[in-house]
Amino acid sequence: MNTLRKYLFLSFIFFPLSLQAASEDQLIELTRGIHDRVMALDTHVDIPFNFATSEHDPGNAEAQVNLDSMETGGLDAAFFIVYVGQQVRNEDNYRKATADAVAKFDAIHRLTQYMYPDRIGLADTAAEARALHAEGKLVALIGIENGFVIGKDLSLLEDFRNRGARYMTLVHNGHNDIGDSAQARPQFGDMEIEHGGLSEFGFQVVEEMNRLGILVDISHVSRKTMLDATEHSRAPVIASHSSVTAVADHPRNMDDEQLLALKENGGVIQIVAFDSYVREGGDADVDLFVDHIDHAVNLIGVDHVGISSDFGGGGGISGWNDALETFNVTLELVNRGYMEEDISKLWSGNVLRILEAAEREAE
Repeated sequence: MNTLRKYLFLSFIFFPLSLQAASEDQLIELTRGIHDRVMALDTHVDIPFNFATSEHDPGNAEAQVNLDSMETGGLDAAFFIVYVGQQVRNEDNYRKATADAVAKFDAIHRLTQYMYPDRIGLADTAAEARALHAEGKLVALIGIENGFVIGKDLSLLEDFRNRGARYMTLVHNGHNDIGDSAQARPQFGDMEIEHGGLSEFGFQVVEEMNRLGILVDISHVSRKTMLDATEHSRAPVIASHSSVTAVADHPRNMDDEQLLALKENGGVIQIVAFDSYVREGGDADVDLFVDHIDHAVNLIGVDHVGISSDFGGGGGISGWNDALETFNVTLELVNRGYMEEDISKLWSGNVLRILEAAEREAE
């Protein structure tokens, strides 16, 4: 019995349908039930600087993700991202990066507190995320992308945690004061390697994030920075939007040694639907995207893998190019033989587990 038939057999035990009669429509109906029951949580959705204003109404804006498309497509929850791009490191740019980050925090709070509090709530903990989902609301969480937003000021981490930050990507494209990036930027004066992994300040940042319950995000960082952070962190780490080099060899992806280190730490890699990370040269689809999920699951186990899109930040593949198409990912997982319990872990269970672990570490 192949995996799909086995899945259908287990799923149809309580229904008067024969396996031979199982049609594509019945498979879709089965998957629809699973998709409706699990919490589909995307760990990386970028927002513009005019988010939650009259120029960009998050209810129905022309974007890959808005509240209408989340509700229709069954994308139940998302980390909305406080992203600020790397610049030359100086005091003026540090101040501007911090101010830009605060502006995005404020925009997410406008969305959930003033614009659409009846449709979406801001979760500060894993328990709050589950409660909002149980109420039938969409769920917003907040992640920071690029530790450049704190400059050299460790105290800003507590301020950002108080504003709702639940993870921070240590580095983006270009090195910063925390550590080396997977992709150096010569226009900012970068050498190929600057710190040789985490800097001395970077180790302090990881420790402070552990103290505060902010997940350490090791997407975008260099291989050595990732291994340093993963070994040093007392709480599980997250790769909020990365894929695997075994399927597509890209500097933003993670190799098997990194994946095994992630498992040892207890963390999670959120496989990202970014075209050029899923297939070398681009032109990727949901089928190849789930190949990345399969590889990670086979190597480190389903408890350490999740799903992300990078919508709004360049993400999108054929079949999952906006929130409306979220169901297609679940359908392909069912086609591969994944059971509902594991699909629930991939979509949200694993991320909520490590959020709770970070909360316990902070306590």
